[in-house]
Amino acid sequence: MQWRRHVTGLLFISVFVLSYFSNKFVLSVLKFTYPTLFQGWQTFIGAVLLLLSGKLGWVEMSRITRSATLSWLPGSFLFVGNIYAGSRALSCIDIPFFFTLQNSSHVVSFIISMVLHREKTQRLKFISICLILLSTIHLPFYDPQFDYSGYLWAVCHLFCVGAYRVFQAHHKSSNLSDLEQQFINYFFSVLLLAVAAHPTGDLMSALEFPSLQSHTFHCGCCASALLGFLLLLATVKLKSGLSLEHFRVWIFLSKVIAMAVSPFIFVMDFNVMSLLCVVVCHVGEAMLMYSENSQL
Repeated sequence: MQWRRHVTGLLFISVFVLSYFSNKFVLSVLKFTYPTLFQGWQTFIGAVLLLLSGKLGWVEMSRITRSATLSWLPGSFLFVGNIYAGSRALSCIDIPFFFTLQNSSHVVSFIISMVLHREKTQRLKFISICLILLSTIHLPFYDPQFDYSGYLWAVCHLFCVGAYRVFQAHHKSSNLSDLEQQFINYFFSVLLLAVAAHPTGDLMSALEFPSLQSHTFHCGCCASALLGFLLLLATVKLKSGLSLEHFRVWIFLSKVIAMAVSPFIFVMDFNVMSLLCVVVCHVGEAMLMYSENSQL
């Protein structure tokens, strides 16, 4: 049974890396920077495939009640903020720097938990949070391709990710499974992003996109949507077969591999200090995982 867990973990890493690379390709290489349309497309395909999988019995999904949906709406708002701001940020920031900034969502979760839920903190956890925060604060000063708007969207992204993590951990008003939660997120995202497509100007701007009729663009969008759905299934499968601490390790390994491979796929500009920020931040994340595992 152990080898099956390893195979599942390796499949998760592969889908995780490919999913981020396909998104980065569409956003940065093809420069399709219209997140209401791009994320709307991904969430629409995700909702359709998830609903179809549930109908065919490939995944377990119960009937979602209106009360459960309403109680989960704050999480869906945060999810939309997460994917919209994340798409904006990823289009401007290299993958290693994006993950470094994204790690600061742990700082947001830590502060929210301390203030609202009065959670006690170990010294090691506090040190790890400080390492993550300090490396993230210093990264913009050493990023050779610093983009103000990209970093601003990254801040919005990490706040949404951190708040969503806390909301998901403390949401007790319904017994929604991970897939049911994600279906509500998908459905709500499609509605909200569709409404926002015209006011934000994305709809009219996309009509003038140079690669709109390109097969490369079509393949990139299809791959990103399909890989996003497969990543959801791989995440649920891996999470169900492992303890929380081992699940976090696989996510950490996935990010490390994506960061290590990305310079060979995408054009990047970095220096010693920016790399040091990346390394220190992820050392802090590893320490955070260790401290949280010791509390379980």
